[in-house]
Order: sequence, then structure tokens, then C-alpha cells
Amino acid sequence: MLDEFIHKPRIAYFSMEIALRCEIPTYAGGLGILAGDTMRSATDLGLPMVAVSLISRAGFFRQEIDDTGRQLEQAATWDPRRWAQALDAKIAVHIEDRTVWIRAWLYVLEGHMGGRQPVLLLDTDLDENESSDREITHYLYGGGPIYRLKQEIVLGIGGARLLQALGFTIRHYHMNEGHSALLGLELMRRYTHSAEHLRPGESPYDFPRVRDMCSFTTHTPVEAGHDRYSYDLIRRILDNGFDIETIKRLAGDENLNMTRLALNLSEYVNGVARKHAEISSAMFPGYRVHAITNGVHPYTWAAEPFRQIFDHYLPGWCHEPQLLIRADCCIPDAAIWQAHVQAKQLLIEKVQALTGVVLQPDIAVIGFARRMTAYKRPDFLFSDLERLQLIAHKYPFQIVLAGKAHPMDENGKHLIEQLHAQARALKGKITVVYLPDYDMALAQTLTAGADVWLNTPLPPLEASGTSGMKAAFNGVPNLSVLDGWWIEACIEGLTGWAIGDAAGINDGDAAMLYDKLENLVLPLYYGRSDGGWVRLMKGAISKNASYFNSHRMMRRYATEAYNW
Repeated sequence: MLDEFIHKPRIAYFSMEIALRCEIPTYAGGLGILAGDTMRSATDLGLPMVAVSLISRAGFFRQEIDDTGRQLEQAATWDPRRWAQALDAKIAVHIEDRTVWIRAWLYVLEGHMGGRQPVLLLDTDLDENESSDREITHYLYGGGPIYRLKQEIVLGIGGARLLQALGFTIRHYHMNEGHSALLGLELMRRYTHSAEHLRPGESPYDFPRVRDMCSFTTHTPVEAGHDRYSYDLIRRILDNGFDIETIKRLAGDENLNMTRLALNLSEYVNGVARKHAEISSAMFPGYRVHAITNGVHPYTWAAEPFRQIFDHYLPGWCHEPQLLIRADCCIPDAAIWQAHVQAKQLLIEKVQALTGVVLQPDIAVIGFARRMTAYKRPDFLFSDLERLQLIAHKYPFQIVLAGKAHPMDENGKHLIEQLHAQARALKGKITVVYLPDYDMALAQTLTAGADVWLNTPLPPLEASGTSGMKAAFNGVPNLSVLDGWWIEACIEGLTGWAIGDAAGINDGDAAMLYDKLENLVLPLYYGRSDGGWVRLMKGAISKNASYFNSHRMMRRYATEAYNW
């Protein structure tokens, strides 16, 4: 099976997590969804790539919510034999002076247009390894810094070695976030100058060649969010034949900063939105950070009713999503609205199946689904319950929430409890439901079935955000804080509405959220007989979905980062 993929040079795409399908829980959130959409678009476009990630046998976790609103984590184990093929090649890395063997499972990503791409899932659960080493690739983002560093050795160094052992010819390496930055050290080990050709004091490593082979996408606009490891830990865990002084020159004097290592070993560096690129340049002065704004995969995130009308009125949209710019003039209003009614009904059925709550199809649904953590501010909508109830008395609405908190994020878990407490306080006045175990399938249903998509992060902490892009593919307008992608996408009153301004956010922005709900969003929704709401839906499709898609994103990576 591997033979069909090794006859031509490929781009190697390294990501700690990747969303391939719901049954394979090798993703935790937006980073993994982006990785999956990257490979899906590469498959559709015929761009030869190979993804490298971890097998994550125990997954992230399955989320349950108890009666008080407390998140409970259950194992999300999966059997790779059901979806992937174990490959024969094995390679070794050294961790804590031990030999750790790694093999790969091959998952073949099959596109809806007939394309196929290889995905390698790295696995240390082998008889040759000690019991603790067999668990290195079990838990996605599990454990503390020691466990994380071991995973990043397996991903970066092990992944690069396995590609070589399996016979892949790699013309370029793309690091999706800093988790895989150690592959740069492996490439340095591979590409060295002969000792007889070195001048006194000259480094043996061919830095220009390594840099020319690597691109790096950073996703984290917060300094504290970048992986760092003390050099005491590096000396104990990492054995790659490098002296610490060489690594310090590349990754920082005080500790090994994975982002700085990736920056210094990559010729092309980019952020995931214009604003994020500016922030990253300020965080890491001296580096040129390009901007390639994220996108989402067209076919995956357009609900079936919308796929059908796009196929009928805009044939070819899957390969050229820019054709969606014609949605406002080429698709009848009635077709757009009927597709939305069908998508909303699917959401209503899913909510009832998961919670027993029956949503009303003729009442507006506000959707919000994010990783539950403080800077996403999921409680922002509930800042003033009295005001919220007054608005709902004039213009009824329903709220559907979803999202997981990291098992070690107690503040995030507390936010979920607070949301459930607020839902109880509003019972009988505003229907608020929280859907457990948010995953790809639930995201598809919720982003398509909501009437309005809400996003309220604390600027400038939203690097990009992609859930609103998914909503746009289904004609769902965004009501969002001006951060990440929405700074570029918001055309007030045409694609959605802004909360606050690009300068930041303040206490008055909660009032602005309520004002826009009461005076613009809900009146337009309930007055849709004049066609204004459907025009807004068409604006979301024609102005946002036509541009903020992963086909446009990958075409830019191919020409600018990969020099294809």
C-alpha cells in the first residue's frame, strides 16, 4: 500500500494532532482540525504531501457532564487496526539513555474527489520498549513536561527518521506549531559538512540547507503558550549527539524554546491571520513572519443541504471555492433558506438526542462552541442575565453551547459549571443547552444549524479561529469580537457584526453585544420576510466562505512556503 506514495517527492507535514475522522480521536481542537483540513485540501488539489503525527491510542478524552455541570473525562481509546495498517519499518531514538523503538501506522486519507494522501501515525507501544516508553504515544497532551518532551522527540526526530526509513523523498518539511521543532536537529545531524572542509571554529552543520527545507507555522499569540524545557531536562532526556551550546544558540540561553528553535531553522515562517502575524513579529523581533490566514475544508464543513445547492448553482465550487463569490446573485433566496431550515432541523434532532431538550425551529438559535478556557470567555454572553432576559422577552432566542476543557485546566472546568448554573437560572425564560463531547461531527451539525455564530475571545489572544469560517459555509453570520480572522472577514451588516473594535475590548463591549442582539441581529432575523436575513446569509457565503477556505490557504503555502 505504501508503494503508491513513495514514487514522487512530497511535503512532510508534522503536527502533534490531526483530525482525520470522528472515530479516530487524534485531535483535541482547532490545531488538529486545521491539520486535517490541510491534508484534505492537499488531497483535493493533488499536492503530494505526507502527514506525520502520533497514534494517540488513548486519544484526548470523551467528555461527560454530571448533574452539577462538572466535566468528567472518560478514556477515548481506539483500535488502530480498524482504520490503519501497521508498517514494517522501525527506527530508534534515544530517550534518557534508553533506546526507544518507533513504528508507524499508515492511514490513507481519501478525498471526495478521488485523491489519496498518506498519514503516518507514530507508535511506541512495541514489545521492544520498556512499559513507560510504550505509553509515550498513548495520551494526546497527557502528563507534564517530561512526557511532553518525550512525545516531541518521537514526533520530530522519530518522524524524520521514519520517513527516511520508509523510502519517502521529502522536498520540504512543514512544522505545524513548535511541537515538531526537534526535527530541525535531526536534519542538522543529517546534513553536515565534512571535517576536512571546515575552517577553524566553523560549525559542521549545514544551516542554510536545513533552513531552506523547513517552514514553520506558529499558532500561539501568548508568550507563555510556547513549549519550553530547562536544559537540565534536555541533558537528561534528549540524546542526539548535540552539545548544549549549539542548541542554546538556536533555542535560547535560559531554556529550550521550541518556537525559537523552529524560527531559527525555518526559511519561511507564518502566522495564521494578519493580526496574529503582527503579534508574532513583535513577540519574536528579528524574524520575518508572513501571514497566511487559516481556512476550512469546503466539502467537509458545508452541510449536505448546502453542498446540494452549491453543486446545482455553482458547479465546481469544491475545487474552486472562489466560485462561491457568486452565491449572492446565482442562488435563489428560497434555496438558501430551505437549505438552512434542513440544517437547523438536523441540529434540533441532535440536541434532543443528546440532552432531551426540544428546540423550537421558529426561534433563533445562537451557537457557541470553543475549547473551554478563560481567554475564550464562554461566559461573556451571560454577563448581565437581567438584560439578556429583557432582550429575550422582546425577541426570543435559544442558546446552544459546547466545548471541552483540558483535564488539567481547573478554571476551564469551572467555566463549564458556571455555564450550567446560568442555564438553570434562565430556565423557563431562555432555553440554554450544553452539548457534551464536542467533536468533528457535532461541530459540523452545530456550525451549520445555528442561526447566529457567537465568538467572544479576549483580544489579541485569538490567533485565528476557524469555527466561524465553518458557519460561513452554511450561510450562518458571525457576531464576534474583532480578533483573529474576523478582523479580515467582518463587513458590518453584510457578513455579520463586530463586537467592540480592533483596538481591543473593554467592559462596555458586553453592552455592545446586547445592543447588537436587541437592535440589529434579532430584529433582522424576525423581520426576514423582507429578504434582509437571507441577503446576510448570502453575504457570509459569498464574501467569507469564498475566501476563508483551506484550498486558498494551501495554494498559498504551495507557492510561497514550499516553492512548488
